[in-house]
Amino acid sequence: MFGNYSSATEFCLLGFPGSQGLHHILFATFLFFYSVTLMGNTVIVVAVCVDKRLQSPMYFFLGHLSALEILITSVIVPIMLWGLLLPGMQTISLAGCVAQLFLYLALGTTEFALLGAMAVDRYVAVCHPLRYNIIMNSHTCIWVVSVSWLFGFLSEIWPVYATFQLTFCKSNVLDHFLCDRGQLLKLSCDDTVLTEFVLFLMAVFIIVGSLAPTVVSYTYIISTILKIPSASGRRKAFSTCASHFTFVVIGYGTCLFLYVKPKQTQAAEYNKIVSLLISVLTPFLNPFIFTLRNDKVKEVLRDTVKHCCQFFKD
Repeated sequence: MFGNYSSATEFCLLGFPGSQGLHHILFATFLFFYSVTLMGNTVIVVAVCVDKRLQSPMYFFLGHLSALEILITSVIVPIMLWGLLLPGMQTISLAGCVAQLFLYLALGTTEFALLGAMAVDRYVAVCHPLRYNIIMNSHTCIWVVSVSWLFGFLSEIWPVYATFQLTFCKSNVLDHFLCDRGQLLKLSCDDTVLTEFVLFLMAVFIIVGSLAPTVVSYTYIISTILKIPSASGRRKAFSTCASHFTFVVIGYGTCLFLYVKPKQTQAAEYNKIVSLLISVLTPFLNPFIFTLRNDKVKEVLRDTVKHCCQFFKD
C-alpha cells in the first residue's frame, strides 16, 4: 500500500557504532535483558490469570501491562540482536519497516492509555474504598482495557500512513537500530514541517492527555493519604500506589523527551538512548517494580516456587 509513495523498497539500519567485539558484548547484554523481560513479565501474566488472590482490577490491569511490555520489547529487540550479529548494515523491507513502526507506536499508545486507567483505579481504591468493588467491577475493567487497546491501534494508523506517504529519495540508510520516525523524516525530500507539527500535536494529545488523569488522580491520592492519622495506615495506602507511580515516572519521562517536541528529527544518538530506555530497560524493570514493592505478588510467587519444588521432589 505504501510502495507507491516511496522510492525506497528497503532500508538499511546502521545500528550501533563500534567494533564487532563491542557488538558481541552488546548482544550478550541485550539478550540477557530480553530473556529476563520475557520470563518476568510472563510470570506476572500467568500468575494474574491462574491465582485467585490476584483476581482484582489492579492485577487485571497489571497483567495487560506486562503483556504489552512483552510485545513492545519483542517488536524491537530480536531485530536489534540480529543486527548486532551481522557484520555491516542490516536491511529491513519497506513492509517490515511499516509494521515495526506501527506496532511500536500502537503498543506504546495502548500502554499510556492503560497507565491512565490504572491511576484512576488507584484513586478509587484509596479515595473511595467502600465503593471500589462497585465502581471497578469486571465489566468496567474489561471495557477500559478494550478501549485502551482499540484507541492505541486506531490512533496510530494516520501517523504511520502519513510518514510513509513521503518520498524517501535522499538515502535509504537509517542511523538507528529500528525504523525510527525521526530518522525516516530525515530521508524525505518533501517538506515535512506540516507533518511534523501534526505528529507533535498528536503526541501531545496522547501522552499529555493520558498523563492528565494520572496527575489529577495522584493529587487526590496524596491529599487523602496525608489525612490518614496513623503512620502505618499512610504507608499501607501509599504502598498500593508506589509501583504504579514509579513506572509512570520512568515511562512518561522517557517518552516525553522522545516524542513531545516540535522537531521530530532529533540527533540519532539521543534517539537511540531514549529508544533503548523504552524498548529494553522499562520492560526489564517492570517485573521488579511490581513484584518487589507488592507483598501479595511476592506471596503468590513464593507459593508458586514452593509448589514447583514440591512437584519436582515428588
